[in-house]
Amino acid sequence: MAMPVSEEQIPPYQEHLGPRSQYLRDVILGVNDGLVSIFLLVVGVVGGGVSSEVVLLAGLSGAFAGAVSMAAGEYMATKSQEEAIDGELELEREHFKYYKARELDELRDYLSGIGLDDQAVDEVVRSAATDDEVLLELMKAFEFGVIDHGRRNPIYAMVMSGLLFLAGSIPSVLPFVFMDNPDHALLVAAAGAAIGLFVVGVVKTRLTRRNPVVSGVENVAVAGVGAVVSYFIGLGYDSFVS
Repeated sequence: MAMPVSEEQIPPYQEHLGPRSQYLRDVILGVNDGLVSIFLLVVGVVGGGVSSEVVLLAGLSGAFAGAVSMAAGEYMATKSQEEAIDGELELEREHFKYYKARELDELRDYLSGIGLDDQAVDEVVRSAATDDEVLLELMKAFEFGVIDHGRRNPIYAMVMSGLLFLAGSIPSVLPFVFMDNPDHALLVAAAGAAIGLFVVGVVKTRLTRRNPVVSGVENVAVAGVGAVVSYFIGLGYDSFVS
């Protein structure tokens, strides 16, 4: 028998992320990609023994190319996904017109699958049978996993991805604007990128609800391993061409 819980033992109510979750995902993906890819690019170029001016050119070119690639990829992926969903929903309306009994049987199976008893299933199916819009909303959720407030705007996704990638590239590129010694600039870039990666790892726990410190350290560690590999690639290239 469960013991009664006092008000002092009840944790504070926490709101779900809801529609914000997809945008938080965009922030994490865009900024993290910019932080990691441009920092690794800069590390590899510095390892090649070039000047700060060359590193800056490579970093700026990589940041621009990465932002355009991210923006274009996000636009095409989001637009294709939304068009596919619209096509499926249009076909679903056609099914309602010509094969409604089959669609109602599918709904019955979905409802039974989540544990509703037969009486509750019959009531929901009976109600949906009289209103195609209600039936469509149910089938959108069950058959296609679509919720209207979770759908994405391709233009917004494109702009966000590109700008967030550029934002993530700033800590790795900016030191080479002001510092002539590429090794010193790299140390500053490494510190900036590490701080950014740690913060992104912490922010990620808004989605995962895991330990923020562990997530932050993990994010920095993964990029750190990549940076070591990139640096030795640069050193190897420098040795090969020397």
